[in-house]
Amino acid sequence: MPGGRLTNEERQHIAAGLAEGLGYTEIGQRLGRPASTIMREVTRNGGPDDYGADQAHEATRHRARRHKQAQPPAPPVPDSSHGRDPQAVQDLTESFTTLLEQQGLPRMMARVLVCLLVTDSGTLTAADLVQRLRVSPASISHAVTFLEQQGMLRRERVPGVRRERYAIDDEIWLRSTLAALQMNEALAAASQRATEILGAATPAGARFESTGEFLLLVSESLQKAMEQWRQSRAARSAGRQ
Repeated sequence: MPGGRLTNEERQHIAAGLAEGLGYTEIGQRLGRPASTIMREVTRNGGPDDYGADQAHEATRHRARRHKQAQPPAPPVPDSSHGRDPQAVQDLTESFTTLLEQQGLPRMMARVLVCLLVTDSGTLTAADLVQRLRVSPASISHAVTFLEQQGMLRRERVPGVRRERYAIDDEIWLRSTLAALQMNEALAAASQRATEILGAATPAGARFESTGEFLLLVSESLQKAMEQWRQSRAARSAGRQ
């Protein structure tokens, strides 16, 4: 998926797609952009009925100028004495944040998560995150609550002081995949039920039957992948002992 900000030409295509009555997914497919990117662009610029390409482009430029004036760039992530190039780490941080945004994660949540991911300890306090990301404590609190609900981080008490820190571990994506698996299985079960109600011999019923079969295959693949990962991790741990 291409990254970066939308161009004026892409906004013209979005406006044309909305005028044709296309959904966000189809517009995104035409542009090679995620549907979530199209949805955010349209939502923040008047909605489907009032979206205008030129106005949206100018509004985005204005917001970018205002943001640049209001907030200095965040400092590079510390080297941590591992001989890393601080600028390379900063570029990685920005590119990975953009990638998570393109997958549908809100920007502030993506920034907090990546800030933790590139930290060797995997733990940071709210004060650490405020300093590194140059945002308000309220923004950090909101992002942490969201990520905690998704099982992507956990809260810990800092020993000896009345303060929390936020932590991630090696199973962050395993838990995320498990949540996706549970949702996928629920959709598969609902599709099977819909097939029974509508009748497999009808077009609508056949559509749900095909959907259910696909979702079951996806679930089986996810379960197999998670089990293989657990076995591989166990083998690595045993080899280090």
